[in-house]
Amino acid sequence: MRIRVNHQTIYRYDPPAHGAIQILRLTPRNHDGQYVVAWRIDVSESCRLQAHDDAFGNITHTFAIDGPIEELRVLVEGEVETQDTSGVVRGTVERFHPSLFLRQTELTETSEAIRAFAMEAAGDAGVDRLERLHTLMGALGDAMTYDPDPTHASTTAVEAFELKRGVCQDFAHIFTGAARQLGIPARYVSGYLVGDGAEDGSDAGHQAGHAWAEAYVDGLGWIGFDAANCLCPTDAYVRVATGLDYLGAAPVRGNRYGGGEEKLSVALTVDQSSRQVQG
Repeated sequence: MRIRVNHQTIYRYDPPAHGAIQILRLTPRNHDGQYVVAWRIDVSESCRLQAHDDAFGNITHTFAIDGPIEELRVLVEGEVETQDTSGVVRGTVERFHPSLFLRQTELTETSEAIRAFAMEAAGDAGVDRLERLHTLMGALGDAMTYDPDPTHASTTAVEAFELKRGVCQDFAHIFTGAARQLGIPARYVSGYLVGDGAEDGSDAGHQAGHAWAEAYVDGLGWIGFDAANCLCPTDAYVRVATGLDYLGAAPVRGNRYGGGEEKLSVALTVDQSSRQVQG
């Protein structure tokens, strides 16, 4: 599938901000099943984007601008050719041994309720690690309701699990923390999902970017699990960045100094391009 992405993030400051520093993780890499045909990032203010790889091998761009800033726009446009690999991820940049991803963070830390939930799901699946992960994903999808209203960027896995509601980010944090509790390395993934990507038609979260998890299985490597849609990623997904949690893979992070209220708006279109690769 050839996927087209148009992603615009707009910040408005009233009164104007004195300056801003931003880190962007908005550029996907090539790997087996994913080829970046074209990709560009534009910033409305005149500034230099500095590209580098972060500790997890994500492509990042940083910039700093001086004010006054009334409005700041970050535009991402591109096309990616994808193939369905049944969720198996190969050919990626890997900087760390999988065991690093057993480390819990504040956002993925589990509670007694999550630990009991994970153990019950694992017990139903036997000893096979892959079967355990699929059972965990299905159980989480049954236990949680997709709902964008009650949570925010800093919501922890414990808080979202108590609510039994949340966005794709919350599903990914709970799955990641639960898998780690079972002794399975797991990590957070940010990216994009074509609108009709979910088998159940829910397309949870695709209008604001998407998030899922990857877990490590000996003999297979890293495998994606999208608990919000209860399926392994297909060719409808564009994988952009990974981390221990949302903070390590956030599309846009930064700070502004001075100024007053900040208003954020996001316009995102992810669809299948009409252009096809010529054979």
